[in-house]
Parts: sequence; C-alpha cells; structure tokens
Amino acid sequence: MRLHRIEGTQFLPIPLDEAWQFFSDPSRLPEITPPWLNLKPTSKLPSKMHPGLIVTYNVAPVPGVRVLWVTEITQVGDGALFVDEQRAGPYRFWHHQHHFRAVAGGTEMRDIIHYALPFGLAGDLLGCRTVRQKVEGIFEYRREALERIFGPVPLRSSAPLASGLPATWT
Repeated sequence: MRLHRIEGTQFLPIPLDEAWQFFSDPSRLPEITPPWLNLKPTSKLPSKMHPGLIVTYNVAPVPGVRVLWVTEITQVGDGALFVDEQRAGPYRFWHHQHHFRAVAGGTEMRDIIHYALPFGLAGDLLGCRTVRQKVEGIFEYRREALERIFGPVPLRSSAPLASGLPATWT
C-alpha cells in the first residue's frame, strides 16, 4: 500500500471561535463540497461533532458511480483540531487532520491528509495523478466557498497565506 500525503493551509478572515463553530458542525460540509462530488449525508447529523461520531454519505467520485462513504471523527481538540477517518468508502485508507489556530486578523486552517488508493499497485499506476487532482480540486472548491461565506482574504504581508493555499502542496 502506497500512502499519499496532501497538505495545505488557508487563512480565514474570522476569529478562531467562529471558524471552529462552522467546521465543528457536520451539517456544514455539503456547503463547502463541490457539487460534482454529489455529497449527500445519509445519517442524522448532530450540530456539533464529537469523538466517535460516525457519519455516512453517498458520494459520486466518478460520474455515474455512487459510493457509500462512512467516516468517523476520531479526535477532537476543541478550537484546535479534529480528525476524520474513513471506515468504508472509495479509498483504501483516508486520514484527514484539520488544524486551527488564531493568527493576526483571523484563523489559519491547516489540512494534512494521508490516503491510499484501492487496488494496490494497479490503483496507483492508473489513478494516482487523477485522484490527487480531484482531491486538490475539492480543496480548491472549499477555499473558494469559504471566501464566498466569510469574505475574501485581505492583503497580508504573509505571502504564503495571501492566496488562501500555499503555492506548493506536498
């Protein structure tokens, strides 16, 4: 199994407590997910996440193919961190850390994602580039959606955050 990593940072022009309130509400996820993914929650969503929360969705990672995606919130550090992990779904492995910290003028949000594709070496050879582009596209859509919701990123002296995402994703 080959493990892939994507990391990115986004500046939100809102206080940390407002950012945390938004992201700790699982019902907000469809607002910041691209329509082409066709994410539909299939379980009841509480207004606040907690460790052990299981959430189920239907997604269409490929047009015309619906997949059940089961995630578990495995860790929550109020106002600072939460982790979601796939229990069933399109990936062989999915671990997504969401980090939040107060910075001058708002909140820095950092994502660290580790994932593995299904079908072993064949999955990597056939889908590695395509899946990475799709995942990065999902986060680019989220960046744009958050700018619509919370307003554009003000000009800042800190260049890596001025565009919302750093110039390099690793």
